[in-house]
Amino acid sequence: MKFALSLIAFVIAALILPFLLPGLGKQEGVDPNSNLPWQITLDGQGGSSVFGLQPGVSTLADVRRHLGDMIEVAIIAQPDEEGALEGYYSQVPLGFVLAKVIVTVDVPKEAILAMRERALKAKHMESTTRKITLHPDDLALAEQMRVKAISVIPTVNLDEATVVQRFGQPAERLVVSEKRAHLLYPQQGLDVLVDGDGKELLQYVAPRNFATLAEPLRASEAAKAAVQ
Repeated sequence: MKFALSLIAFVIAALILPFLLPGLGKQEGVDPNSNLPWQITLDGQGGSSVFGLQPGVSTLADVRRHLGDMIEVAIIAQPDEEGALEGYYSQVPLGFVLAKVIVTVDVPKEAILAMRERALKAKHMESTTRKITLHPDDLALAEQMRVKAISVIPTVNLDEATVVQRFGQPAERLVVSEKRAHLLYPQQGLDVLVDGDGKELLQYVAPRNFATLAEPLRASEAAKAAVQ
């Protein structure tokens, strides 16, 4: 029993410590102390920079240059929706943190519909969500389009105390359920979804555009409160 408990403790430490302690989880060619999720730079004019990117300013080509060529670009669509143009990394080193990264490209609905008409194929993902591959011409055009949001899912689970330690006290806390809550940081343009049963989600936008993140969350909370 003691051996089993020791083994469990070792595994937990191996998963958690790289996120908590600088220098661990180091990869060759990656500076473990730069591009970390909590290293957000503000420009004083409603803009921000994180991972070397500026939400609302940087293009998909900039994302590729900073985070690498292993990016999948496609339209992700729910049933009866136009969908969103996204770039996806299955794993990226952000300093000493490994994470999945999703960037949402700023594309008008009309352009999304046109891209879907020219698309090569659609592949079903989880449930009825579809992943629609772009025509090569549209893929080339997408490289010059701006990224409006960056979403990060760390490979390790975080608790709320760790998030607060790294980012500070949130300006607002929206409870989703007993084990899920959104921690809102409007000055940094950041929403952190803490999930006691799953992976955490960090969403970055330019602070000037923070309402695009916060308003749907508040509306959802208001709707639930009205039902109750």
